[in-house]
Amino acid sequence: MALLLLRPKPPPLALGLMAAVILIAAETALLFPLKAGVAEGARSVVYLCGVMVVSTLWGAGLGVVTSVVSALAYNYFHVPPYWTLHLNARRDMQSIVVFIAAGLLTSFLADLARSRAAEASQRQQEADLAAELAHRMLRAGDLRSVLGPASQRIAEVFALRSAAIELGAVPGDERRAALPLYDRATCLGTLLVPADLPEPTLERLRRRVVPSLESLLFAEFGREAITNSLKASREEATRLMEEQAAMRRVATLVAHGAAPIEVFGAVTRELCRICGPQNTGLVRYEPDGTGTLVSGRNEADIAQMPAGTSILLEGDCVSGIVKRTGRSARVSYDKAVGPTAATLRELGIRSGVGVPVVVGGRLWGAALASTTSPTPIPAAAEARLVDFTELVATAIANADSRTQLTASRARVVAAADDARRRLERDLHDGAQQRLISLGLRLRSVEAAMPPGLDTIREEVALAANGLTGVCEDLREISRGIHPAILSEGGLGPALKTLARRSAIPVELTLGIDRRLPERAEVTAYFIVSEALANAAKHAQATVVCVDAEACDGLLELSIRDNGIGGVDTGNGSGLIGLQDRTEALGGQMEVVSPVGSGTALLFSIPIDGI
Repeated sequence: MALLLLRPKPPPLALGLMAAVILIAAETALLFPLKAGVAEGARSVVYLCGVMVVSTLWGAGLGVVTSVVSALAYNYFHVPPYWTLHLNARRDMQSIVVFIAAGLLTSFLADLARSRAAEASQRQQEADLAAELAHRMLRAGDLRSVLGPASQRIAEVFALRSAAIELGAVPGDERRAALPLYDRATCLGTLLVPADLPEPTLERLRRRVVPSLESLLFAEFGREAITNSLKASREEATRLMEEQAAMRRVATLVAHGAAPIEVFGAVTRELCRICGPQNTGLVRYEPDGTGTLVSGRNEADIAQMPAGTSILLEGDCVSGIVKRTGRSARVSYDKAVGPTAATLRELGIRSGVGVPVVVGGRLWGAALASTTSPTPIPAAAEARLVDFTELVATAIANADSRTQLTASRARVVAAADDARRRLERDLHDGAQQRLISLGLRLRSVEAAMPPGLDTIREEVALAANGLTGVCEDLREISRGIHPAILSEGGLGPALKTLARRSAIPVELTLGIDRRLPERAEVTAYFIVSEALANAAKHAQATVVCVDAEACDGLLELSIRDNGIGGVDTGNGSGLIGLQDRTEALGGQMEVVSPVGSGTALLFSIPIDGI
């Protein structure tokens, strides 16, 4: 009964007529047993029950009919004389008026309850719709993907032919009415519904749906903005961490003394990793107005330009434009002119970008990125190239300075060796020869003296012996400056000579079967000579083991003694000079000298390309 009462629409009229007939018949039948014990006026109240039921469920119209028929049935069956219809104007009209009044009041109350129930049902539907829309829209990864289902759900709830939610301002037309969705003065979207909707439905949509959609769109746009901001922040943080990690890798190479070509190669690898799958390169500007490709990294299907390639900076090439302007540059090589642009076009390069590498306020070179794709390099990749180049500029400068320092030290050592050689030659060909000549002349004078001049002969002999001693001393000095045996026989015989002349017994092991570059031989000779002298002076050793082996492009020297150990290279010892001479050739020195366990000097000297 309650469900029937709260239905938004009354049951069918035919069912109401049947119910009215059944109720009147049941009430009439019920009153027959009550005639004897119930007063006549009280019996008529039974018919009010049917009137109220019909008025409640089917409204005032059928309730009035039921009231009139109930009054007639009561008069016919239960008012004497029975089974005849005899109406009394006062009595029967009073009953009819009471029945009709009761039916109307019941119908009014039922309609009011029904309207309140319908309104509550609408509110529940609207609340459920708002919750469903919020669930769909706020949980969706893409707002546009849920606008269609959300529109369909609105159409179902409000019994509309169609509905659509569009982002932005969309005007209405003769078929569709537009309900704009605003956040203050900003139009977030538009709800489109059929233009022929009744005004109450449109008003209901404006009051119940539009505010919810406005709030949901505002929240969704805010969520998207926050999500995009967080995503951008996360990507920026990831990019910064990648750049810092790349910078640390490059700086570690520089700190470990890696060769410049290795450092430059690491820079181009990191540039490729940061900028994406692009061709990357590092160009150093030379004083003669050209550039040198110090390192490059190309895609697998592109011919690699070797490191050391000279690059002409004329025309429309990125490195030339960066050189001339001192700023970042972007070039499309499809119609670019110039020799370098033509070469790159032949290699399949379509476009490129370059950023300056500035060190200490000086334009050192340029970092380049290029692509074979017709799509230019994205601006974001160019920005990453700029940022990373600023980070690695110091590392590049340090590596380049290390190269220049190594070359400078090598030139100083070479110049010193040349000076030693000239001095040794001058001593041998000049002063030493003159002393030998004077000694021979004195011996001739001594031999030609007549008898009786013994005192003078002894003086002359003493002078000749002195000159011979001076020649021996000069020869020793000459050997220390630049041993002739090193130039004549190579490192092996020279080391054997040092071992024979050492004050401490030397166990010599040689693994050298060929002549080595002169600079390597001279460096190794003086290393062994200085090490043996230091062992004789300070080590208190009884034996020194010297091993020399040339293999795989390196000369490995090992000089070990069984002395007291405890050598400190930072305390002004002669080992600093050995380290400088070794590093001037790009080599390395290692000292192992625990106290009381002797000293081991380990040298690794490159012999290829020096």
